[in-house]
Amino acid sequence: MGAAPAGGVEADGKTAASHIAPGVEYRQFDIPASHGTARAHLLDIDLSDPRTGVDLLYPGAVGARSTVSALADGSGAVGGVNGDFFNITETQHPGVEPTGAPVGPAIAHGYALKAAVPNGQRFGPAMPPGVTTEAVLGVGYDHRARLDRLRLDGEVRTQETRLPLGGLNQYALPVGSVGAFTSDWGSTSRVRSTCGTDTDRGAPCSTDTHEVTVRQGRVVASADTPGSGPVARGTTVLVGREAGAQELRKLSNGDRVQVRHRLVSAESHIPFRFALGGYPVLRAGTPLPGLDTVTSAVRTAAGVSDNGKRLLLLSLDGSPEFRTGLTIAEVADTLRGLGASEGFSLDGGGSSTLVSSTTLVAKAPGADAVTVRNHPSGGTERPVPNGIGVFSRT
Repeated sequence: MGAAPAGGVEADGKTAASHIAPGVEYRQFDIPASHGTARAHLLDIDLSDPRTGVDLLYPGAVGARSTVSALADGSGAVGGVNGDFFNITETQHPGVEPTGAPVGPAIAHGYALKAAVPNGQRFGPAMPPGVTTEAVLGVGYDHRARLDRLRLDGEVRTQETRLPLGGLNQYALPVGSVGAFTSDWGSTSRVRSTCGTDTDRGAPCSTDTHEVTVRQGRVVASADTPGSGPVARGTTVLVGREAGAQELRKLSNGDRVQVRHRLVSAESHIPFRFALGGYPVLRAGTPLPGLDTVTSAVRTAAGVSDNGKRLLLLSLDGSPEFRTGLTIAEVADTLRGLGASEGFSLDGGGSSTLVSSTTLVAKAPGADAVTVRNHPSGGTERPVPNGIGVFSRT
């Protein structure tokens, strides 16, 4: 499947493909690049094979993390890579717990887990011009991979008014909005959702907040400070900041409240069975304008080719010999050289000196568990909130 990268970043010393499962092959190759040789690890997936599919790997809650190998083994995947950028630190908000939650939207098994944080609240390197945190890579019910944007369409309806829903299981809410937290969020604190602004992640936490708990369509509790702990199934916790908080304060125990939400495709209008966040680097075979050509790092990315019937999962090696990695522009060139028409950047190190989340795992034929095929920066896997799992019905 596929060819060696071209377009200015060519592979050197490509190894023979290793069969992982029907429609799934693994190989590694070296890439002479601007900062030195990078070693790439690749899962090449034929989505036209009815025995093969991909879905979201995640630890059962949005605000939780685990290693890619543990997520893959726990779900029965034959391979996988790390996924979206995430809320890993809160040095600008002392005393606030990092949530570990991802930046962008997430869909697992056709079910919407979360929506995107505001653009100014994202973690990770700068996105190309015009790209938003709503950007996703996913696979639709038509079994084809594609890039798209997923926006939140939601509403809080009370006896007095209708409020637009500003967030779903997000670590950051738009200023003045109301966000919903469900049992999918997990038990981590909801305080972080009221910190920062739409344009400044490090801005102070809001002092005007309120939350209400809705169960079976009625308000059962309220508090001025967002709480923590698991949200029971069938229960929704609404968190408001500024104008949103003022609206929630109008509610009393016993009041009727209806909450609805869904993620809506902005481009393909085809329902996704799986999707996760990141940002595009290649569209219609052309690298996006404004891609970084200077900063080289160990990275993970995905490519789409053959009209969505083929998915490429690429993860660079973080061992000292290859830690210089690739620039984002070189990642786009590499994906294009592999035959991809669309390319998508996933989480990775911001520089060659940082610990990176980049991990690629795959099962050897007949093995009971996956093995890590690349060398994660820092020597060990870093826990991540989600990833892309490759599954085989055999």
